[in-house]
Amino acid sequence: MKSQSILDPTKTFGEALENSGFKGDKKYRLSPENYLYMFETHIEQGPILEDAGNDIGVVDCVLGMFNYRLKFYGQTTHAGTFPMPKRLDAFLAAAQALTYLHEEIDKLGYSDLVYTTGEVVCHPCVHTCVPDFFDFSFDARHEKPEVLEKVLAIVKSCADKTWAGCKCEVEKAWNRDTVYWDKQLVSYVKAAAEELGVSHQYIHSGAGHDAQFAAYMLPTTMIFVQSKDGLSHCEPEFSSVKHCTEGATVMLNAVLKADSE
Repeated sequence: MKSQSILDPTKTFGEALENSGFKGDKKYRLSPENYLYMFETHIEQGPILEDAGNDIGVVDCVLGMFNYRLKFYGQTTHAGTFPMPKRLDAFLAAAQALTYLHEEIDKLGYSDLVYTTGEVVCHPCVHTCVPDFFDFSFDARHEKPEVLEKVLAIVKSCADKTWAGCKCEVEKAWNRDTVYWDKQLVSYVKAAAEELGVSHQYIHSGAGHDAQFAAYMLPTTMIFVQSKDGLSHCEPEFSSVKHCTEGATVMLNAVLKADSE
């Protein structure tokens, strides 16, 4: 509730929730006093199950991750009148740095590491002007903190260089540690899939989920169902009735196992 906004550090999550009108009553919150376990079934949001020919993912953790911003400072000049050799193009600087990040991080050789630039800010963002500012996000995810530390060292090294003559600043937005699911509940999910004859495999979750926040207060686990072509967060996102039914059935039988304890 005391988490601070990165846009306005004087504002907290608790204050924003209060002002939203959706805070609700504390007695209705998830708590270990009122709940024993949490099971969450979700689409995989990736292609791993489909590629392997398995219908169910027995999820064992949510990957740790970090999110940083890389900011580049140049000088706005006219696109038609200012000579190329004299320019301080922040967009070009960002492009060079992003290429460097991909090349250096790929050299680490971790095939299960994922990283993404999904958000950019360009100023003045006018086609007749050389950009004087460019800002991009950098999101990296992996189970092991030592791997993320190696990636972060490369990200931070961008601030030690100039790019196309432009200064670079590297700022932390936020990070999270890997959250592991309760081993007993994971075993119930696996046993349920085996008894039902549903093809399955262990899998990590690269995406964050509600269950990860509940895991700090009570035993928690997840079940994944196939995502067609691995697509999510886009209109073609699709999971078949068959796969969703299998996921719900596996969860029901896993819950029954937990209830019988």
